[in-house]
Amino acid sequence: MTNEEKQTEILKLKKELNAVIIAHNYQIPEIQDISDFLGDSLELSKKVTKLDNKNIFFCGVKFMAETAKILSPEKHIYIPEIEAGCRMADMVSAKSLREFKKKYPGAKTVCYVNTTAETKTECDICCTSANAVDIVNSLDANTILFVPDSNLASYVQTKTLKKIIPYPGYCYVHNLIKKDDVEMARVLHPDAIVIVHPEAKLEASLAADYVLSTGGMVKIAKETNK
Repeated sequence: MTNEEKQTEILKLKKELNAVIIAHNYQIPEIQDISDFLGDSLELSKKVTKLDNKNIFFCGVKFMAETAKILSPEKHIYIPEIEAGCRMADMVSAKSLREFKKKYPGAKTVCYVNTTAETKTECDICCTSANAVDIVNSLDANTILFVPDSNLASYVQTKTLKKIIPYPGYCYVHNLIKKDDVEMARVLHPDAIVIVHPEAKLEASLAADYVLSTGGMVKIAKETNK
């Protein structure tokens, strides 16, 4: 069966089930092409709350589908591949976080949205890469445990006077991006702007023109004249 035939069959089934297909920006083009909505994980979960459809197919990893279910408990959230996980989210569990918190009594815990629902129950508040700095600064504590992305935690530390204690987790893909990669991108594309996600190493973020969330990247790409 060709990709086109698969897409036709999927769209037929979607209509029969009165379902909606939502896909994360990181999905392959064939999936993006048949999705009703495309975006980052929290943006999509918020979109689900406004839909009348009860059957939602979330083309993403498990923590994304969990977030959608938390925000829309009355809807049926399906994930096409149940084993689709996020390595960074899997680096921390509710149990390991409880042990981590014991070392820092009095600190507040901020959970990145890229965590499982179980892990989120051990946090004081959740954040996205777009609002992490604002969330940290809103808390009435001077010491903040940031879970699980140590790179995002390091970036937030440059934007706040609070003490950030990072949990030792990371995105294995973004963690490969270094300052040298940013400098090479400038050499290869001297007229381009360089945008880095804060899940990358801090040295890469500091060398970029902009440090933005996935949604922010899409927005500036549409607006820039370069």
